[in-house]
Amino acid sequence: MTIHFELYGDANKPLLVFLHGGGVSSWMWREQIKYFSHYRCLVPDLPGHGMSDGGNNFSIEDTANKIIDIIEEHKVDQQVIVIGFSLGAQVLISMLSRDGNPIDKAVMISASTKPLMFSRITAKAATWSLPLARNKIFSRMQAKYMYVSDQYFNDYYQETLALTKETFFRVMLENMSFSIPKGFETAQSKMLVLIGKKENSLIKKSMTDILEKNENCLGVIIPGVGHGISLYDPLYFNELIEGWIEKDEIPYDTIRVSTSS
Repeated sequence: MTIHFELYGDANKPLLVFLHGGGVSSWMWREQIKYFSHYRCLVPDLPGHGMSDGGNNFSIEDTANKIIDIIEEHKVDQQVIVIGFSLGAQVLISMLSRDGNPIDKAVMISASTKPLMFSRITAKAATWSLPLARNKIFSRMQAKYMYVSDQYFNDYYQETLALTKETFFRVMLENMSFSIPKGFETAQSKMLVLIGKKENSLIKKSMTDILEKNENCLGVIIPGVGHGISLYDPLYFNELIEGWIEKDEIPYDTIRVSTSS
């Protein structure tokens, strides 16, 4: 399994790592790469996505270990911040659970941590629907759900066409059966947990799950948005992340969540 990645910016600046969701690839972070040009940005394609191979044997745990190896290889003495969306957030949680992880700050966006019953059967059934996902009209509907703009629709659609049945099944199975690994409760990284207020109940319950597992987590709900916060309003998202990283600030129009709520 070889993970393709790109590096941007000054090697001496804080290292900002972006982990994309399932069914897309590193292109989803283009607006962030442009905005955070004053950082050192590391942007990988997860296995089976974009220019990375190994999707047929995709594993969240193995991917987490490989991303950490890449970080260790390219960081100097700077701060390491990792941002993960959906599947990428699950990979990030797995990274944070590893003893001695190099992450100083982490942003988990729309992570699912509640395994589904009969996940293998459900993943198999979802795989049967893959031909439908390759229909351009249906693909546009899916893209709209994730707030993929017309500017990036072709990237999204080409990604869907390139995704093999084997990779799709493995990704779906890993995603649907994921739970917070042992070790996360002792992670010392500073963590931000983001979801949209319009997310489904599974994502909302997962936020509570994450917050209850580690007291270093801050939960924030963004009103008016569902699954795909960074694509819905890139500038708002970028400024939120920058404010939290640099000043420990959160916008006034968001909802803070504590473990007691």
